[in-house]
Amino acid sequence: MDKYIGKKLDGRYEITELIGVGGMADVYKATDVVDNKVVAVKILKKEFAENEEFLRRFRNESKAIALLSHPNIVKVYDVGFSDKLQFIVMEYIDGITLKEYIDNEKVLTWKDSVHFVTQVLRALQHAHDRGIVHRDIKPQNIMLFTDGSIKVMDFGIAKFARDDNGTATDQAIGTVHYISPEQARGDETDEKSDIYSVGVMLYEMLTGQKPFDTDNPITVAVMHMQNTPERPRAINPNIPAGLEEIILKAMEKDAENRYQTASDMISDIEAFKSNPAMTFGYYVEDGADEPQADSPTQYFSSASAQQEAVRLRKGQDTYEDEYEEDEDYDEDEEDDEDEEEEEPRSLFIPVMTAVTIAFIVVAVFFVLWLIKGVIQGEPKNSTKYEMPNLVGMDFYEAKDTYTYLDIQIGETEYSEFEKDVIYYQDVAVDTPVAKDQVITVSVSLGMSTVEVPDVKGYQYEYARKMLEQEGFVVDEKFELASDGTEASKVIRTEPEGGTEAESGSTIIIYVSKGPNVDAIEIPDLVGMDIQAATTLCEYYGLVVEAKDEASTEEENIVFAQSIEKGEIVDAGTTITLTYSNGEDPSGIVPFSLNVPRDVQGSYQLEFVNDKGISKPNSPSFVAGVSNIVTVEVQGTGTEKLIVFLVNKGTGKSAQLGTYNFDFANVTYSKVSEDIDKAFRDVGGFPEETTEKPEESKPEESHQDPQPQPQTDPPQPQTEAPQPQTDPPAPSQNDPIPDDSMENPPMPVQE
Repeated sequence: MDKYIGKKLDGRYEITELIGVGGMADVYKATDVVDNKVVAVKILKKEFAENEEFLRRFRNESKAIALLSHPNIVKVYDVGFSDKLQFIVMEYIDGITLKEYIDNEKVLTWKDSVHFVTQVLRALQHAHDRGIVHRDIKPQNIMLFTDGSIKVMDFGIAKFARDDNGTATDQAIGTVHYISPEQARGDETDEKSDIYSVGVMLYEMLTGQKPFDTDNPITVAVMHMQNTPERPRAINPNIPAGLEEIILKAMEKDAENRYQTASDMISDIEAFKSNPAMTFGYYVEDGADEPQADSPTQYFSSASAQQEAVRLRKGQDTYEDEYEEDEDYDEDEEDDEDEEEEEPRSLFIPVMTAVTIAFIVVAVFFVLWLIKGVIQGEPKNSTKYEMPNLVGMDFYEAKDTYTYLDIQIGETEYSEFEKDVIYYQDVAVDTPVAKDQVITVSVSLGMSTVEVPDVKGYQYEYARKMLEQEGFVVDEKFELASDGTEASKVIRTEPEGGTEAESGSTIIIYVSKGPNVDAIEIPDLVGMDIQAATTLCEYYGLVVEAKDEASTEEENIVFAQSIEKGEIVDAGTTITLTYSNGEDPSGIVPFSLNVPRDVQGSYQLEFVNDKGISKPNSPSFVAGVSNIVTVEVQGTGTEKLIVFLVNKGTGKSAQLGTYNFDFANVTYSKVSEDIDKAFRDVGGFPEETTEKPEESKPEESHQDPQPQPQTDPPQPQTEAPQPQTDPPAPSQNDPIPDDSMENPPMPVQE
């Protein structure tokens, strides 16, 4: 069984099962007993936990990772550091990895692929803006929900998983199938390394295979650095050309030629989604239509160069087609064509003359129009204005204010602006404009409204996810449920489920603390931090009295509660929690023994713990001197000790009883005890030994002459275990007095 299962980390996170094993850490499912929710706990493996440099980086990075808050990133709730254990508490996700989905589907549609990748890029952009680079983007680190939404996991771990001398085969780097060339070389990496990995992942989703794949990880790493991947459309012709360009640009070996930010790649994807038939002109193949394995692609950095390349290629194809057609013409067709060409040449001069005359007429009318304006003395600036800033104004207010402009609505869409507010104008501010000039503006329809899901009765963590997936911000409030709603389930929401609310607005969910009744079941508080235990008790409506005592538990850990777990009490009941003050308790407990009246002989008590370790020998005592014997026992904390009674005369021993010793409070309590039986087992009652010779005397006297020669030789062997045969030994000699039990009887017999 795993050593962590059943344990409670920080007195709060109770480990229930192992759900994942990785190269660096193991992931467990756990219950947060304070917030009453299921979480995932990632515990670093021992070999990493013992590396001081790694621990330093882990502490610093974990604090930054905990600040990430994005719908497409797995939430980090808490981090824990100690000398022996480092762990991260994360959001628990009940889903599958994108890797499992790809393995099942083999080849994904371009719409699904783009849908997943866009969410990954948004998560990466959020992290990159905060200086965090993932460095291990792969389908195994992406969780997929049934509604198609995804969450990226393992932020920050790969960033500092290898030391400065690491290589491409280091386990901590991650799967080599998705690493960037600079990462494979061991060079410094940045956000563009994540973009390369996204490109590889998109390549795999659309083609059903990785761009580079062999059994040797070093070979794969070298291929990422040196080889050109096969064009995706050569594997899957159904991939749109524009999407292929996006993949190849993200996978450029030179980081400077890739998308520089995740937002840049998202922009191209959005443009492609609006027109799947479009191409970007990033790549133009040399030579044949099908690319050769060693044929490099041409990268064009400027739009004019891209257009020129496309134009030249199209022109070349046109000329070749015309040349091939000309070879099929016969001489008669060539003569006819010459005759047809002569006619338009003869009309050239008349046509050009007509065009020239028309141009002169238009110019004359234009000059006359200008002269008319001067003669009438029209002010120079009477029809010229500076373009005002309309963005942020209400559309109807703008029309009433700037009546000299013809303001028209172009586009409308939902946005963060209020309804009818202008968010774009097609003429820049301060640009000269004429009276009644048409100005086209874009007007907001307000924030898009979304129907609030009805989550009443749902577990509140699941309800939160549903609302967040609809674009809402969620706030939680806890209260006792008058309608009997179970604890941790939603009582109601504001606004109510089924009503319309603006996307991005706040939805308040009221979570039940439990039915509003007097009966409360006491939880298990032992092992929890005192602050967490107090919070949990107050949550259930209990009154807490806390006291500290010396204990072997860590400081502030509860080791005793006045009401046992599972008991049912009324709301408002006071419960006392005893927690450790961090001091190691030690003390001397006086142990008292009531010696039976008829016992004779010399004795000693031996104290043994449950590990078989004995306390220092206690002094011996003689029965009959005092009826009560007191022995001082020294120890620390609490221990369960077994007490043995030893007869000093016979060497016999017997268990006297079992006791719980509390050395901090100098007390002990009985678990089990049988004093009379212990003294009887070691031969402490002499009257019992005198009865046995009378019963066995007739039989032994009849057989004495015959067995005597046979028993004499082994006599030395029976002397060693003599204490065990004491009771029958004195029974053979009636004259031996009773008080001789204080000394070994065998020498008297010999």
